[in-house]
Amino acid sequence: MKAIQTERLSIVPFDLGYLTDYYNAFDEEITKYQYPDPFDSVEAAEECLQEFINEMDCGEMLFLAILDREGIFAGGLEVHELAAEYPELGIWLKKDFQGKGYAYEALSSVLRYLNQTCQKEWYVYEADIRNKSSIGLVAKFSYRKEGIDEFTTDSGKELKLQRYLINLP
Repeated sequence: MKAIQTERLSIVPFDLGYLTDYYNAFDEEITKYQYPDPFDSVEAAEECLQEFINEMDCGEMLFLAILDREGIFAGGLEVHELAAEYPELGIWLKKDFQGKGYAYEALSSVLRYLNQTCQKEWYVYEADIRNKSSIGLVAKFSYRKEGIDEFTTDSGKELKLQRYLINLP
């Protein structure tokens, strides 16, 4: 996959050159409404992220770094289970990139790419019902709601994930 260029972003395949930035920014606040927790160590982050890279190399997923025009790491975007009827999307941004339209810019660009390459009708996007930013992001796309999955993670986080099927309008 080549880089996806937008007006303000470059979305590129993730490599371990972004490991430290990812590890440092993927903190308690970022993961508050997500299933994953912050990594316990840089080594644990490297192990997990390398698994994602390997899955991307096998064509099973996309694991992407979101960079601003100066090449500064802004966050990550994942598309899991590319072969599934409804691949699953995930996106997160560093705090200083939130609230500026970057998530929509990145996600809509990746959906345009996917619609050209995978041609799926819908993509799964889960958002905790308390995460107003994520719900606002969903509202910018064509979507339909499915069920809510309520559970407690191994670390004790209580999540209420609304399942959406989204695509470009």
